[in-house]
Amino acid sequence: MSKDRFLSEGLLLPPAPAALAHGIVHSSFSVQGDARGSLPAWQERMSVVYDVRPVSLRGEQGAFDASFARYSVDDITFFDMRTGPNVAVRSLGRVSTESVRDISFNLFLDGVPAEFRAHGQHTGAHHLPRVPSILALDMDQPCTIRSHEGRMLMFFVPRALVEKAFPDAASLHGRRVEATTPLMCVLVDHLVALSRQIVGLGRDEAGEAFRTAVQLLAAAFSREAGLSGDARAAVRAAAYGQVRRHVDAHLHDPDLSPESVLKSLHLSRASVYRLFAHDGGLASYIRARRLRMAADELVRFPHLAVQDVAAGLGFNNASSFTRAFRRAYDIAPQELHAYAPLLRREQTRAGFR
Repeated sequence: MSKDRFLSEGLLLPPAPAALAHGIVHSSFSVQGDARGSLPAWQERMSVVYDVRPVSLRGEQGAFDASFARYSVDDITFFDMRTGPNVAVRSLGRVSTESVRDISFNLFLDGVPAEFRAHGQHTGAHHLPRVPSILALDMDQPCTIRSHEGRMLMFFVPRALVEKAFPDAASLHGRRVEATTPLMCVLVDHLVALSRQIVGLGRDEAGEAFRTAVQLLAAAFSREAGLSGDARAAVRAAAYGQVRRHVDAHLHDPDLSPESVLKSLHLSRASVYRLFAHDGGLASYIRARRLRMAADELVRFPHLAVQDVAAGLGFNNASSFTRAFRRAYDIAPQELHAYAPLLRREQTRAGFR
């Protein structure tokens, strides 16, 4: 048989790339070249989730390269992403007008892990060299993420699905877990294998792999928060959920305080403080939840005066409310209130695109 016949029959041609199974939604995007063209293209593509900025305050940016492959099964989305240095922002105005409430889990494989800033928190400055880490983010809370050059795997998971395993998804915001335990090593191996094998998986297999990843992620962060592992941890998890629900139900109660929570729920001060240590204690948690509710109401109810919104959430001193709000969100409540009509118009236009 001649070589021409082999070629004509395709016998000497390289095998065609495997196709994704029906039911796995896929898209990809890549930018290359000079930053003057590639960074703006990345900014536009990422604008559905983040406002991307150059790392330099003057807008200077070196050569920039970034790409991703995106896979979705039902309502879970998986990204395999490479990126150059950039700053990604979810502003208070944005989260107050959007309906995106997913939890994202970001596994940093190559390069320096991204730095997280929000509500005075800052994570990422210290990390173990050459150890993968996972950062959790609540898309319903503002934050700033400074990324370095590297590769990451990302999961966007519906909030309700996360909260089946973790009692308060909002408290995951900014938590970071490093791959220093057997559970974390299994999780990292699972995610890396998934990124390599998803093209060859059937739709049901991929969906099962996604759900397994979510279960492992919830288990890892529950263990980090001390909410899993034994009967005592189960009690802690139940108490944590109980306190969170009580606080959210009484944000407009002028008498809400750590003391009122402890008295109503018959819990000890020491045990509750340990539960909310990540938030700076129960008083800080209550304050943060009230400020977050104030931000929502300033946008949703532009006809209400700022001082009325503040007073309704227990802030009886206007100047102290303004200072606390600015520290938390880097904007004065009066400014957000003034921007509210514009923010809502922009969100309405975005919904028609």
